Amino acid sequence: MTRIPFNSPYATGNEFAYLREAIDGQHLSGNGPFSARCAEWLRERTGARAAFLTHSATGALEMAMLLADLGPGDEVIMPSFTFVSTANAVVLRGATPVFCEIDPDTLNLDPRAAADAMTERTRMLLPIHYAGVGADLDALAGLARDRGLLLVEDAAQGIMASRAGRPLGSVGHAGALSFHETKNVTCGEGGALLVNDPEWVERAEIVHEKGTNRARFFRGQVDKYTWVDLGSSFLMSDMAAAFLWAQLEHGERITDERRRIWRRYHAALEPLEAEGRLRRPVVPDDAVHNAHLYHLLLPDGRERDRFIERLAAAEIATVFHYVPLHSSPAGRRFGRAVGDLRITTSVAERLVRLPLWVGMTDADIDRVVAAIHSALSARRSAVHAS
Repeated sequence: MTRIPFNSPYATGNEFAYLREAIDGQHLSGNGPFSARCAEWLRERTGARAAFLTHSATGALEMAMLLADLGPGDEVIMPSFTFVSTANAVVLRGATPVFCEIDPDTLNLDPRAAADAMTERTRMLLPIHYAGVGADLDALAGLARDRGLLLVEDAAQGIMASRAGRPLGSVGHAGALSFHETKNVTCGEGGALLVNDPEWVERAEIVHEKGTNRARFFRGQVDKYTWVDLGSSFLMSDMAAAFLWAQLEHGERITDERRRIWRRYHAALEPLEAEGRLRRPVVPDDAVHNAHLYHLLLPDGRERDRFIERLAAAEIATVFHYVPLHSSPAGRRFGRAVGDLRITTSVAERLVRLPLWVGMTDADIDRVVAAIHSALSARRSAVHAS
């Protein structure tokens, strides 16, 4: 039996041609012709003031924290249910991540919990958009505006998705995107920082170029370039950008196909949700998701672990997701939690992600669904036998 992997990176067919074009053009480092094409595509699709390609979404978040001038004594409110990069970017500036509760439907930062967590040291709200489903940006942006806070979006999973008609990553002062191998469009490792605050654009260009005014030099605006601010080596190579361009060209088609697979799962699993044996994803009415992933919530952690084992026995790879940051050794060392975070803890123990990648056939999807029914039926039979 052929194994169904959790993820399989998709190639459009143009990647090799564009890599050859980059090689022939002899601009392999960052900010080359393909980087410019990708950045323009991102600006047009999101409405961002500027887009800077980075080596990763982690790098994009670190850029944003530099631009925010975070430092010791500052606090940043974020969900505990997120990847470590969200918190690392804050801690690297000497600031404190404040871990808050999530909304039980979207699994994103709960605006009410964020409001309750604020202190005189709060400088920023840092929501993520889990599974490409937008956080409540209207509420979070209003909260940031009313309290005079910065808003930065960790939109690593959010390309080609929106909330209330606005592309994810385009609402806050800045937004970070990911093009990691597991993301909808990819270049293996890569990311981008969308800069939406016009006052951040000029400095972002300097931070992006290792703290120098190199970009102004190449535009002929200064006669030499020099070190003028903090920065780092954030750029994506133009080789990676060439691969990414092949993906962005087909971004709509890739997203449409992922949504088709997502919808098939969603329809096929509705009866199991009606029976109370699992919970399917919840997408708010004003959200347009990008089908980044399809997750289920099972009754408890033991059932989730058994489920993963049973599907593995059927040669189907399923995986859990984040260990909540507030419960991790580094989270306890560098951050603080607000409340007991019961929803976060429960979700983390019960969540499982299903295979979802462009190239899955209807037969693949049907096989996964059949294995889910079989795994949950086996559990129900065991309970009845006892």
